[in-house]
Amino acid sequence: MTMPTTVRAAGGKWLGAALAGTLVAVLLSGCSVEVRDPAAPDVVESTPVLATPTITPGHDADAVAGQDLPLAAGGTLARDVPVGISDGLKDAPGWKQVKDKVAGESQYAKADGCLVAAKVRSNQGALARGDDRESTAALFEYLDPTLLPGSLKADTLRWGNDRDAPVRRVEVLALEQAAPRGGKAAVVLARLFATAGSSIYVSVSCPDAASLAAARADVASFLPVLPPSN
Repeated sequence: MTMPTTVRAAGGKWLGAALAGTLVAVLLSGCSVEVRDPAAPDVVESTPVLATPTITPGHDADAVAGQDLPLAAGGTLARDVPVGISDGLKDAPGWKQVKDKVAGESQYAKADGCLVAAKVRSNQGALARGDDRESTAALFEYLDPTLLPGSLKADTLRWGNDRDAPVRRVEVLALEQAAPRGGKAAVVLARLFATAGSSIYVSVSCPDAASLAAARADVASFLPVLPPSN
């Protein structure tokens, strides 16, 4: 797929029929799209090993992790230090993990038919466009060039996994598809952290709007985005 050269602003019309045949159709099939930098080399899976953490001079990771991270504040993250995403949804009532970091993606299923897929990608610099709002819009447009202006709406996920601390939120952009007749309701939540050079992508699909709303609440509570520790 050719990466678009322009980015549409997140304001205007709602999701169009053209999009339903591409990005959302992939989501409803239970699969996820590959969110990667087209200029980056293919990643070879390897056995995880302990690494010595790097320190970014002058960067206060605790201060960044201790407050909300709106789209306009992405520049407060350390450069090229990726964010993460929790696997806590596997412990939420009614949910079970069905994939654990397969090709970087984890999936969770609920007895009511809902499916959640979560992925973190690095090497996203080629998609960065100014601040994180523009960069995230570019990410969505890269995944589906037919995306209409105004399809993306602001939403939030939990920021940090410290249950003893006050809840912090990280702002994301959301692309929602109402359930067609006989189909599933679905939403994609994503953010490209331009300075950190990484992206998070969470898709949720459910049999109907009511179960989707409940699943989104579980995702917001049990699937936090993890700030870089350095």
